[in-house]
Order: sequence, then C-alpha cells, then structure tokens
Amino acid sequence: MKIYRYLILAAIVLLLFVGVAPLAAETQELKQKMEVLEQQLNDLQKQLSGQRQDLDENRQEQVKLSSLAGGLKLLGEHVTISGCVEVEVGFTEDYDGNDESDITLATVELGIDIDLHKYVSAHILLLWEEDDTEPVDLDEAYLTLGNTEHFPVFLQAGKFYVPFGNFESHMISDPLTLELGETRESAVLLGFEQAGFRVGVYAFNGDIDEAEDDNEIKCFGLSTGYAFENDNFSLDVGADWINNLADSDTLGDALPESIRDYVDGFTAHAVFSWQGLTLIGEYLAANDDFAVDELEFKGKGAKPEAWNVELGYTFAVAGREAFVAVAWQGTDEALALELPEDRYLGSVGVELFPGIGLALEYAHDEDYGVGDGGSGKTADTVTLQLALEF
Repeated sequence: MKIYRYLILAAIVLLLFVGVAPLAAETQELKQKMEVLEQQLNDLQKQLSGQRQDLDENRQEQVKLSSLAGGLKLLGEHVTISGCVEVEVGFTEDYDGNDESDITLATVELGIDIDLHKYVSAHILLLWEEDDTEPVDLDEAYLTLGNTEHFPVFLQAGKFYVPFGNFESHMISDPLTLELGETRESAVLLGFEQAGFRVGVYAFNGDIDEAEDDNEIKCFGLSTGYAFENDNFSLDVGADWINNLADSDTLGDALPESIRDYVDGFTAHAVFSWQGLTLIGEYLAANDDFAVDELEFKGKGAKPEAWNVELGYTFAVAGREAFVAVAWQGTDEALALELPEDRYLGSVGVELFPGIGLALEYAHDEDYGVGDGGSGKTADTVTLQLALEF
C-alpha cells in the first residue's frame, strides 16, 4: 500500500512539474511583454509631455504676439513720430575773399508726440546739427494740459521755444529775425485759442540776470495773433513782447551773464497767402539800448533790430510741387552779433518724391560800413539742400 502511495505522490509531483514549467515560462514571457509595454508607455508619456510643453510655449508665444500687436496698435493710436533729415552742400566766399566749401549733414530731427488723454499730451524733439549740437540735443520736451478743439484754454510746461517771433521763410538759411530773437527756455505758458484768435502769456527763469538780482523767475512775455484760412486765401498776423530780449539764443551768447538792466523786445509779423503767392513781413527789435560795455555799436550802447521781407510763389511742375522765392533781410546796430547789415536771397525748390525735396539758395551779404565799425565788404553763399521729411 505504501508503494501505491509513493507512486501516486510521485505522479502528482511529476504532473506539477510538467504543468508549472510551461507556466513559469509563460509568466516570464508575460513579464517581459509587460516591461516592453511599460517602456512604450513611458516613451509615449514623455512624447505627450513634450508636445504639451511645445503647445504651452506656442500658446505663450501667441499671447506675447497678441499683446505685442495690441501694444503696437495702442502705440499707433496714441503716439506719432515725425522728423527730418537735411544734407547740404555749401559754397562760400567770405568778406575777405576766401573761398570755402563743405558737405554737411546739416540737420536731423526726431519728434515724438504722445496723446495720453483727450486733454493731456506730450511733445519731445531730438535735434542733431553737425558741428553745433553734437551729441544729440534735447531740443524740446513739454507737456500740454488742454485741447483747443474742445476748450480754448490750455497750459504748456517744459522746455520749448517761447512764442516770440514767427520766423516763417521759404529759404534754406534762417532769417535774421530768428538769428536775433529766437528764445528757447524751460517755461510755463498759459494760452487761449478760439475762432482764429490766440493769446499766450509765459514766464521763465532766464540765463541772463540783472546785476545784483537773485536767481529767480523774472522773465515773462506776451504773444497775440490772429489766423484765418480757406481754400484760396490764408492770413496770419501777430505781435509779441518779451521783457528780457537778452535771453535770446544769439544775444545770450554775446552778453555777460549779468547785465545792468533788462532790455525788452518787440516783434510783429504778417503772412499773407493767395493762390500760391505768399508774402511774408516780420520786424523784431530791442526797445531800448544795452549798456555800452555789454553790447556796443559806434561807441554807444547798441539797440539791435532785424527784419525780413519775402515773396514766394508755389506751383506745380509735372505734378510735383515747386517754389521760387526772393527775400530782403537786414539788421541795425547788430555788428557785435556778427550779423550782416543787409542780406539778399533767392531760392528755388522742387518736391522729388512725397516727403523728399531738393532746394537751391543764393545769399548775398553786405557787411556794415567802415564808419560803423564793419568792413564794408560783401560775401556770397550758395547752398544746395536735399531734405527728407516724415
């Protein structure tokens, strides 16, 4: 009986061995397949994670591009950029008969106007002039509170050219009225404009002080005018006054830092245009004499003045705008400022392409006579200018 039991036990062990061996093999194969599937699943997860990251980056880039586009659109709605580039070729024969010629990048201007609000705006103007304002000069920067299209009163504060003089011209060179009276200061201006009429009062602390006075805001001025325009006719007239003409850019360079008394100045202008014809007249002068040791003319204190009379005509040539102009400019008692007594000019120009113009100017200067302390000689200048405005 025991033998049968052993035989039965041996048979059971054999059956178990025969059945478990293939099962172990299948289990091992299944384990390997699961490992392969797990590796593939990991690879798939990594791939999906990378794609998800790329998708997130693409979304972020789209958001950035959208924000940039929105910012550029907002910038275009509130910011205006303008400017000019002027290249000049000049030929000069001075009072002593010496010849000189040069090619210069005469002017580069970049203006930025920002409309922050219906009643708040800002203006910035950068200026570069070869041999004059190198490096770049912050020519103007001011804020304006107000909008004359909706309300006539406005306030302007910052660095700007105060409204003393008009200085309009067809010429390439600046008029002598500008040479004598242009004044740039950090100032505050209160203005009024309505129905063509304009009035402005302003104040600033000038660079030229009266002797023994404190460094205070004591300079001020008044500007008045009227402008009218229709399809065929335009008119601009005005008169300005300033209590300290010595702070003009030219006089400020010629005078000492302090003077005995302020000398006030006056200017008046009229610009009339009709069917392409433009007539310009402007006069600017000191209302009193400077001290003889401050600005001298013929042994006494100088009382400088300047004027400009100009006639121009604008017409079309082959569909392009062109102009011709002549002018007579002059000064009196301005020898110490190195300005000519008389200047005769002629100019012609044409628009080559939209915003690009070519102009030619001839200027003939006559110096003060020998009896006035000058040379009594003449000088001539020819200037060719290529200008881009945008």
